[in-house]
Amino acid sequence: MKKIIIFIFLFAILFSAKAQPDSPAGQGCSLHISLLTCSPGTELYSTFGHSAIRVTDSITQEDIVFNYGTFDFDDPDFYMKFTRGKLLYFVSVTSFSDFMMQYQYEKRGVTEQVLNLSCREKQNLLNALIENAKEENKYYKYDFILDNCTTRLRDIVFKTIQEPVVTTDIRPEQNTTFRDLIHEYLDKGKEYWSELGIDILLGAPLDKKINDSEAMFLPDYLLKGFDSTLIGNNKLVNKKISLLNPAVLPSKTSFLSPMIVFSLLFLLIAALSFMKTTDLFFKFFDFILFFLTGALGILLLFMWFGTDHHACKYNLNLLWALPANVVIAFLLYKKRKWVVYYLISYSFILITLIAFGWIKQKLNPALNPIMLIMLIRSMVHYKKLKSNA
Repeated sequence: MKKIIIFIFLFAILFSAKAQPDSPAGQGCSLHISLLTCSPGTELYSTFGHSAIRVTDSITQEDIVFNYGTFDFDDPDFYMKFTRGKLLYFVSVTSFSDFMMQYQYEKRGVTEQVLNLSCREKQNLLNALIENAKEENKYYKYDFILDNCTTRLRDIVFKTIQEPVVTTDIRPEQNTTFRDLIHEYLDKGKEYWSELGIDILLGAPLDKKINDSEAMFLPDYLLKGFDSTLIGNNKLVNKKISLLNPAVLPSKTSFLSPMIVFSLLFLLIAALSFMKTTDLFFKFFDFILFFLTGALGILLLFMWFGTDHHACKYNLNLLWALPANVVIAFLLYKKRKWVVYYLISYSFILITLIAFGWIKQKLNPALNPIMLIMLIRSMVHYKKLKSNA
């Protein structure tokens, strides 16, 4: 029933908009279109915030929101589709009051930017939104950096503007990458473990130097982009309103960050590696170490070749998380000549990565202690196998 009412509202707004003559900068229009930018939440999925489009009509009193960030969490194959990058997101249409109720409950901020468009541009934008919301058109395959609920709004707004559009530089630096902007959000929330996981799973495409348009893949940067955009000599944003102020969240502690934990582990392993009474401990530890890094490498290969996640391709973390480590874990104490060659080659790779870092992919600094542990244990086993050969 709610869907029927919403679509009645849609066509009422559409009819009202078509009945009005065009005028510059939307003067005399009853139709108003705004970008809504929602602040980050406490859950990982909401760390980067959210964007939506609000459409109101001062004559019919209709007030609705187009949301490109909807998905079916009740789908029995949800986790598999999400992992493989095949989960379909879709456009949903809801009342503004219902939309705001969710963010009031989550104590998240909402900022509204009223767009300075002509009547014809507003009508064209509304037509495009309604077309997108149709059952046969509303689904799309979500891509975190290239095609998401924010980039969809960027594209649909700019495509309906009839005059030249210019956006001034909104990037922190000229050489800013996708990864830099993601780190900005995660560092602000002290989500260092999440940052590590993202840096491991997402590959070289995240380190592409981006332009202003590409920077608008995140909600806050779409807001900055709209603020900095000119349509001819006029600003795209007519006015900006704070509809909800975000709650002040308690600051998170960073004491047990990956860098601290892995550095302490490295110091412990380095010290124990020089003790002769730890052979039994290292038989267990080294097996787990090589097996887990190899299993991680297999996962990275799967994310590269077995999924549709563009950002997971060309992942150079595979240079230290070699899938072959799964096999080596079972052969560390076997007298195999090729294992000796493998360990010395692997050690050389680790030394190169630690000394020079990535060329095309930024390495999370917290991985350096892990690679040093791998280097020490590889060299220990190399010397043992070499001396027993």
